[in-house]
Amino acid sequence: MCRILGSFAAGADRPEPAQLAAVSARQRHGGPDEHHVLSGPGWSLGCDRLAVTDPCGGQQPYRLPHLPGILAVLNGEIYNHAELRRTLAARGHRFPDRCDGTLLPALYAEYGPGFAEHLDGMFAVAILDLRPGRSQLLLAVDDMGMKPIHLHHDPYDGSTRFASEIPALLAFEGVRISPRDDSLDTVLATRTSFSTHTALEGVSVLPPGATALVRPGTAPVVRRRGPHRTTPVGDTQDVLRHEVRRLAQAEVPVCAITSGGLDSGLVTALAAEHARETDAPPLHTFHLTYRGRWPDSEAAYARSVARRTRTVHHEVTVDPDELGSLLTRTVRHLGQPNADPITLSTYALFRAVREKGFTVALTGDGADELFGGYDRMRAALTAPAGTDWAGSDWAGAYADALSAAPRLLREYLYTANYRAHIADQGSAADRIEQELRSAEAVGADRLTAMTAFETRWRLPAYHLRRVDHLSMAWAVEARMPFCQPSVVTHARSLPTAARTGKRALYEAGAELLPAAVLRRPKQPFTLPVAAMLAPGSPLLDTVRELLSPARLVLGGKVRADRVQKLLARHLQRPSRHDAQALWALAVHELWTEVVQGMRIPLGCAA
Repeated sequence: MCRILGSFAAGADRPEPAQLAAVSARQRHGGPDEHHVLSGPGWSLGCDRLAVTDPCGGQQPYRLPHLPGILAVLNGEIYNHAELRRTLAARGHRFPDRCDGTLLPALYAEYGPGFAEHLDGMFAVAILDLRPGRSQLLLAVDDMGMKPIHLHHDPYDGSTRFASEIPALLAFEGVRISPRDDSLDTVLATRTSFSTHTALEGVSVLPPGATALVRPGTAPVVRRRGPHRTTPVGDTQDVLRHEVRRLAQAEVPVCAITSGGLDSGLVTALAAEHARETDAPPLHTFHLTYRGRWPDSEAAYARSVARRTRTVHHEVTVDPDELGSLLTRTVRHLGQPNADPITLSTYALFRAVREKGFTVALTGDGADELFGGYDRMRAALTAPAGTDWAGSDWAGAYADALSAAPRLLREYLYTANYRAHIADQGSAADRIEQELRSAEAVGADRLTAMTAFETRWRLPAYHLRRVDHLSMAWAVEARMPFCQPSVVTHARSLPTAARTGKRALYEAGAELLPAAVLRRPKQPFTLPVAAMLAPGSPLLDTVRELLSPARLVLGGKVRADRVQKLLARHLQRPSRHDAQALWALAVHELWTEVVQGMRIPLGCAA
């Protein structure tokens, strides 16, 4: 697991070492163990390494003596590297160590741009081919988008630059900062940027399962690959058990994140089972809560899972007075706004994991998207064809359920000019509605249409990018069994009934988890934002300052008087929906401030 960076341009000078050092410094928190950057006329390639597989080997960028001119860097883990190594060795390739990424130059030499089709894992890979007559850069990410690559292509000089994190990318000279005009609407409508967009003009993210080919002086050509081929064997529990055991193997300490819910509970139970059967030390589990009494605490459920699975349990308690500073840090690390309050919890949780000495953490991310776990999915499935659960278009109601502020509230808050601009350009919510309607119109059943949208766009942008950035802020590798190809293939093969409301997962957990966890209503791991923004609460002053009329009037996108009315209504009668809208507005406002300072190196401290 690492942070990677690089640049590629035609006929350009060698990049300045000081510039490359600044880029690396902004993401060094994710790769504190080693740092190497190579460069030449018109190119650079670098890595900040978090050593997990073969910690004593695997120096990046990877080079093999018998393949001069091919360089590679990797962020992530290649789980089938031993199998690939045997295949490549049979073809005459030799490797100096056991590191998973060492085989990448040989894999590319054998399969060319199709090399990524052979990788099973979570990965962001860059390969630079400097051989005479073949000069090109290839970038590839895994099928689910667990490891991101952020790109900037300059149409004037033809240069392409990339990095694992946006703040690092912005440290390259020539990458200009320009927030998108629709960034506020996107945050309110979908909580973060989906698709290949980020909140910054000119900065894109490689979509899941994609490979980008860059030739000198040309823009990246992006193509989506077919999914990694796998044949899962057994029922849901068997398939998940296989992946948990595979991902629990590491040469560094491994733990599990245990929220107290079904998804992380299953991962915890199977990882603890694996530890017992292999005579390994007991599994350590981590759960985050807040000092004091707050609604919706899951601590008791997490303790119940830990007792049942016999783990060494760590209950991490955060002082709510720290949340204001955590907000600034998470916005800076993410590089773009994400309106889910869970960002603060995620950052604090992985900090505790690292402080206790763990480098790898197993999580339950991806289960809801694949196994129909969201309330909005169940509501949409009960709506008659052509209607939603409120009697109008189901796709419109589904998009509203994704929002931080429903469409009517957004239009109420916007200034006349901004409302007209969004109406003219179209909202991210409009594009989601259209995609859902189009899928159903061509014959996809409604659950398949929703699952395809959730896994292709929302999961990588809203969840996986957040988990990647905030775990790596503390040099922790988050591994996600539910996002592995065999589990994805298995989930998609199930009948609709089995993947609605996570029925297949409840059946898998029946013998593994406490009855109280199986019976409890669904609840996301998050921060109790409505209570945290109530009168006298720790975050209220921070949000008030960010939403001051002077700030909002300067931005010109929302009516300050109506935002103040929304805040007053929430303070009089605290509401989760109003609190979420206020939180999203505040996060966007803070991001616009932070992004202006991204030319100042962030340093190595998290």
